[in-house]
Amino acid sequence: MKYSDIDFNNKTILITGAAGFIGSNLCFYFQENYPNANIIALDCFRSGETFSNGNLKSFGHFKNLLGFKGIVISSDINDKELLKDLENSYTFDYIFHQAAISDTTVQEQDLMVKTNVNAYEDLLKIAIKHKANMIYASSAATYGDSNRFEIGYEQPNNAYGFSKVMMDNITYKYLKENIGISIVGLKYFNVYGQREFFKNKTASMVVQFGHQILNNLTPKLFEGSDKILRDFIYIEDVIQANIKACNPKKSGVYNVGTGKARSFEDIVNILQQELKIDNGKEYIPNPYIGAYQFFTQANIDSTKQNLGYEPRYELEDGIKAYIDDIKRLFETEVK
Repeated sequence: MKYSDIDFNNKTILITGAAGFIGSNLCFYFQENYPNANIIALDCFRSGETFSNGNLKSFGHFKNLLGFKGIVISSDINDKELLKDLENSYTFDYIFHQAAISDTTVQEQDLMVKTNVNAYEDLLKIAIKHKANMIYASSAATYGDSNRFEIGYEQPNNAYGFSKVMMDNITYKYLKENIGISIVGLKYFNVYGQREFFKNKTASMVVQFGHQILNNLTPKLFEGSDKILRDFIYIEDVIQANIKACNPKKSGVYNVGTGKARSFEDIVNILQQELKIDNGKEYIPNPYIGAYQFFTQANIDSTKQNLGYEPRYELEDGIKAYIDDIKRLFETEVK
């Protein structure tokens, strides 16, 4: 489905983080809807390297791009030579900047800020030079301990959330100047859907619970999980927001969610219904009380008004659309 009247055929589009979850979905959106678009897919593909927390430094996986026909570049966005080469070798019309260290438990603050904040500004300078509209991934993690999920009420409680606030601040600074392009930051809430599996432990609980159920395990939920609510958003609505952000009524930073909070209990119930497997539920003590958000719900009024965004998938619809892929992954990657 096309989400915009813009004809992206013959446009040159840079997608960073292109072998990751949202980046790879963007690659295929353009390939399927605009076969003559010139897509440059940039990713720091995974190696065996890990952070001090033991998690991989990159979640980029070639399997997310199987069937992709565009140009693929493996490199790190911190590489100044790469950025110079991109600037001189192409003239971009749109830049979708999804690359980031997105693991909220990463302790290397220096690398987090360099990768998420400084590299973003470097890319923004290329966008301005090329007159390319910039769409980038911000995050609901910027809200942290806040109880208001509206722009201006950010209270990040980890280095990742802080880095995304700094990216948004850079955006506001540049928008005060007459730069000749639009810049839109998208604060993603809890995204789930196809091509997230290779995020490993940071993949959504939708796919993790789905695979537990298929493995005949009883899903483990925290006690009181019917009262732990999140704004879960299906990948197709995230892609919609990115495409609508190419031609905004107004540049700025916007929430991307459904505007509705649902429980982890709901996820398990819907999955067991769709899979036609009832393994019951097991409740375990919540070790994160006091250090864990119990509620998130995006205020999407300005997103609707200035991007023309309208979420299309309730949690039931998203899981139903995702279920065949959850089964396929279980057969090919889990068993």
